[in-house]
Amino acid sequence: MTPTKATYVRAMFTRIARRYDLMNTLMTAGRHHAWRHAVAGVVAASPPGPVLDLATGTGDLALAIREMASDRVVVGLDFSEGMLGQARRKLTARRARGISLTAGDALALPFADRTFACVTSAFLLRNLEDLTRGLAEMRRVTQPGGRVIALDIVRPTVPLWDALFGLYFGRVVPAVGALVAGDRAAYTYLPQSVDRFVTPSELGRLMSAVGLRDVTWRTLGLRTVALHVGTA
Repeated sequence: MTPTKATYVRAMFTRIARRYDLMNTLMTAGRHHAWRHAVAGVVAASPPGPVLDLATGTGDLALAIREMASDRVVVGLDFSEGMLGQARRKLTARRARGISLTAGDALALPFADRTFACVTSAFLLRNLEDLTRGLAEMRRVTQPGGRVIALDIVRPTVPLWDALFGLYFGRVVPAVGALVAGDRAAYTYLPQSVDRFVTPSELGRLMSAVGLRDVTWRTLGLRTVALHVGTA
């Protein structure tokens, strides 16, 4: 990310960290947990070894991975100390084992090449200033034969549903964000980031372009979320 965008996004996620889980539940009617479990299922079926969870946020995906694949060691990385603080409290409250947390930038990962069997992300990619660089970093730290797994929000392609989704995401979500999280600006940024994001097929091509093989994807949540998987 450029320093300006990095500073903005980091500050934004730190501001909403305390209400982040509640807002996710309200926005998705609780479906975000099922989507993260879908990612965890891909990890469980992947080659054995440690997992890096990028933009780990409050730790929900890291916890889902450990729940489904208890033999996996998970490293959760985020560049928002506010989010990491919430994750630490959650892991402590749940007495979670096998998960460590660290601060870092997804565009310059502080790990050696080929360190992890899986690299996961949930709702990260739209926030990257340089998407190709971020994908290349994910591939770099993944072991040969390992998996890169990305979950993100996308605009649906069905015309009527796309219009309804746009109305909900562009009008309702900012209003709820203002009421619940006290931060309309953050939840106005969210739909704007989706509007600017690539399509699932374009993301698949970018993953292939950085050297990932056998890239596949499927949509979830009435085609509003895409789950991509590539092999290093």
